[in-house]
Amino acid sequence: MSMQGRMEEEKEVWILAIESSCDETAAAVIKDGREVLSNVIYSQIELHTVYGGVVPEIASRKHIEKINQVVQAALDQAEKKLTDMSAIAVTYGPGLVGPLLIGVSFAKALSFASGIPLIGVHHIEGHISANYIEHKELQPPFACLVASGGHSHLVVVKDYGEYEVIGRTRDDAAGEAFDKVARAIGLGYPGGPKIDKVSRQGNPDAIHFPRAKVGESTYDFSFSGLKSAVLNYLNGCRMKGEEINQADVAASFQKAVVDVLVEHSMAAVREYGFTKFAIAGGVASNSALREALAEACNKEGIEFYHPSPVLCTDNAAMIGAAGYYEYLKGVRHGYDLNAVPNLRLGE
Repeated sequence: MSMQGRMEEEKEVWILAIESSCDETAAAVIKDGREVLSNVIYSQIELHTVYGGVVPEIASRKHIEKINQVVQAALDQAEKKLTDMSAIAVTYGPGLVGPLLIGVSFAKALSFASGIPLIGVHHIEGHISANYIEHKELQPPFACLVASGGHSHLVVVKDYGEYEVIGRTRDDAAGEAFDKVARAIGLGYPGGPKIDKVSRQGNPDAIHFPRAKVGESTYDFSFSGLKSAVLNYLNGCRMKGEEINQADVAASFQKAVVDVLVEHSMAAVREYGFTKFAIAGGVASNSALREALAEACNKEGIEFYHPSPVLCTDNAAMIGAAGYYEYLKGVRHGYDLNAVPNLRLGE
């Protein structure tokens, strides 16, 4: 039977989803893959700001403290009991190994105690699936740009749960570059939202920073050279005693990142002949990227899909959406499910 047939045959699938791959402890209850009954997120940003980035040990301890409360809050807000759930979906990679282990261990314990099936979900697959929640009409195939703190991927979404990665970062991910440049210009952590905000006061054409091309790999990304160029510019200004315009540096850097992401995305759309393009991940909430992609997609005559900012950052609703389609395919994991910090999409 086709997946569509199974979707029509099986009514009301309830997924309890858990996400703990980095510094958000999150749980959600999702009905039939696209309806969010609850989406509870406990953010640790304030804890890690003082260190200028996520400290894995601190994140893990906080996950242990909060996960029980967050999962219970998700069930309470959805007005559901654990026994109402069809499956428990949990992120098992990629991410930080300590935080991942907290979520996986908790989900395995819940599954073992209740007898409810366990489904391990790929974190990036979750980000892509956030679009299904936001856009109820969206169905594969389509192309998707996943841009976050740890990942920059250009993905062909062939079907639910079926992906081909056609481009990936060779070094720093886009979000990682945002964080490093934000620190360098004195904005602090988290870098993405702060650069986005200050860039609105800057001139994106004030400084020309390089747009890297990766040899024969048309769709691969490289941002470490751009980050180095920004650091060299800042050092040069300091050595010459020149004033640094923080907003201009932020806006010029952001434009360099956005230009590359948009150029590669549209090249893929043209080559593969897609009529639908989506974005996902933390960087997908960047206003300059959204505007540039909306304009580029409009020019190409294709539909542009993007999730709300709350569904771009790490959350469990997206894991529930991805888990639903895995559930329909009959995917079930045993209690030997383990955290896989370097899990690649499609594995």
